[in-house]
Amino acid sequence: MERRKVAVLGSTGSIGRQALEVIEAMPDRFQVVSLAAGRNVDLLARQVARTGARLVAAGDPASAAELRQRVGPGVQVVWGPEGLMQAALDAGADVVVVAVVGAAGLVPTVRALAAGKRVALANKEALVAGGRLVVDALRSGGGTLLPVDSEHSAIFQCLEGEERRSVRRLVLTASGGPFRTATLAEMERATPREALRHPTWSMGGKITVDSATLMNKGLEVIEAHWLFGVGYDQIRVLVHPQSIVHSLVEFVDGSVKAQLGTPDMRLPIQYALCYPDRVPRVWSELSLAAAGALTFEEPDFERFPCLGLAYEAGRAGGTAPAVLNAANEVAVHAFLDGKIGFLDIARCVERVLGAHTVEEAEDLDTVLGADAWARREAEAFVARLAGQ
Repeated sequence: MERRKVAVLGSTGSIGRQALEVIEAMPDRFQVVSLAAGRNVDLLARQVARTGARLVAAGDPASAAELRQRVGPGVQVVWGPEGLMQAALDAGADVVVVAVVGAAGLVPTVRALAAGKRVALANKEALVAGGRLVVDALRSGGGTLLPVDSEHSAIFQCLEGEERRSVRRLVLTASGGPFRTATLAEMERATPREALRHPTWSMGGKITVDSATLMNKGLEVIEAHWLFGVGYDQIRVLVHPQSIVHSLVEFVDGSVKAQLGTPDMRLPIQYALCYPDRVPRVWSELSLAAAGALTFEEPDFERFPCLGLAYEAGRAGGTAPAVLNAANEVAVHAFLDGKIGFLDIARCVERVLGAHTVEEAEDLDTVLGADAWARREAEAFVARLAGQ
């Protein structure tokens, strides 16, 4: 079997580290050819030594200079957005794992698909901000797009072998996060430390806060619209605190298929990397008897307004989802920095969305322009709240 050559973008983040764990467990199947990360030079240098990657992208010139000293002359070191593109396209990768955080994942996703590569997508923002551009690149380039999010991987697996016309509805499950039973008053006083105590998943800071606000699920609704070509009225969210049922598909005859597994991101990562094969490696075995009762409940749109804002932006289309995403990124980081309160995240997003005039998302420049505008508006809102 010829090994697949893999580029891992965002290799020092939570998903990137787990992707490398999966890859390194199957050396007969995969070879890492390039890595890209931000400023965690120490970890990135160790990853280069472990994987043998020959092209590595760092986040900025200073990080790149330090990395060159650490990895030696046999490794090409680049940096910045152009370096990210080189890692995706210039190292001969067959598979590109896009695990960078935020809107930075959009351009390499589009370019890799346009070049005909397989993209294992763990970056929500690429489809949220530029769903039309991603789909167009997929069609024109002949590449393959495989979701790494556990929810979309679950839906993808449930749809295998099914006629799309037989689908009535997609159901995304949400854990409910750490504030599932909290009151609005309690959430008003919530600290970053409390928001980062996710009950079932171990993830990075930004996505963990998004899970706490249910914005994460809202972004996934928009992703599902583009990934599976269904309307927003056909996408439902259910809160499932145990995080065992990762998502479901309802069919027109009333039957329902679900994909179950332990809350372990290595499972959907492995599925995306090895597809269409199922490899007999068990990272964590599911025992339904040990899991016990599995419960479901409707989401509360009043206590978690970010979910409703995502549906609103998705239905508005055009540049609205890019604005939603950018404003949320700024607000989440401001919350983590202690500048605003937890409920101010939704207030910021709502304010910026309300001030935006939606345009058609016809090209990257338009989408990136809307992203930049939304960040400026959100930063101004944060500054007013912080009294700066």
